[in-house]
Amino acid sequence: MITTTINKQEEIRLTAVRWFEFMIKGDVEKLCAMTDPGWIINGGLPGLPPGPAGIRTLFENVGPVKQQWMINDIIAERDKVVVRATNRSIQDIFLEFKDHECRQVSSAIFIHKIINGKVVETWRNADDLGGAAGK
Repeated sequence: MITTTINKQEEIRLTAVRWFEFMIKGDVEKLCAMTDPGWIINGGLPGLPPGPAGIRTLFENVGPVKQQWMINDIIAERDKVVVRATNRSIQDIFLEFKDHECRQVSSAIFIHKIINGKVVETWRNADDLGGAAGK
């Protein structure tokens, strides 16, 4: 029983890491393949449609960004994985404001509910405003 639980925790932990890697690379189709049709995000861009359509809409709205994420912590418990990470990014658009090469260092916490290898729901809490460092 304990071995089965440990293996399940490692499986959902690895799913969260792959999700993160695909997000960093901007590999929308691989993210969509890992996303449940009913997926929703709490604390993300408002009005996203559920499922893979929400992933596609999210990437369409972010705009060009060069990002370097570092995972600080990962904790897996039952069907949830918590990822605490730091992002260093340079983007041309920040919160709908055009500013060529806006540099930002921010922290974020993602909690993913993962069932049968698919991300079903995501909770996001990020320092979107505190990290903008300008040019």
